[in-house]
Amino acid sequence: MLRGVCIGFADKKRELRRREGEAGFTLVEMLVVITIIGLIMGLIGPRVLNYLNESKVKAARIQLQSFSSALDLFYLDAGRYPSTSEGLAALVQRTSGVSAWNGPYLKGGNLPNDPWKHPYIYRSPGERGPYEIISYGSDGQEGGSGIAADISTENLVSAKNE
Repeated sequence: MLRGVCIGFADKKRELRRREGEAGFTLVEMLVVITIIGLIMGLIGPRVLNYLNESKVKAARIQLQSFSSALDLFYLDAGRYPSTSEGLAALVQRTSGVSAWNGPYLKGGNLPNDPWKHPYIYRSPGERGPYEIISYGSDGQEGGSGIAADISTENLVSAKNE
């Protein structure tokens, strides 16, 4: 009886050794999968990043339109646009010298930065209008091209006319 138990144990041990060789993935299989994933990311990754950058430019344009609407409401209440020194902050908190302030004129009551975390530049009077709002784009510096190009209320008006 004891001999039969020992033989059964030896058979199970051989079976376990045989299965150990079959478990898991080989190194070649892993390298093939990693190569395929790398190729997919190399082809799709730049497109996704480009869409992300384009969406930030669109978000900045939408914010500029929102500021323009808020400035128009400020003008209706105060009879003037905020000065350069008052800045866009006049849209979220009362400034001295404005008695008919009915703000905040921006939803949320705070002044957002551009999508690249830089503050917007506000000038009143602007070069071609009563005010000008500018985002310096992704580089945060004046000028540039592509996603680093400046986005301003002047650009919004010319883009609508084209």
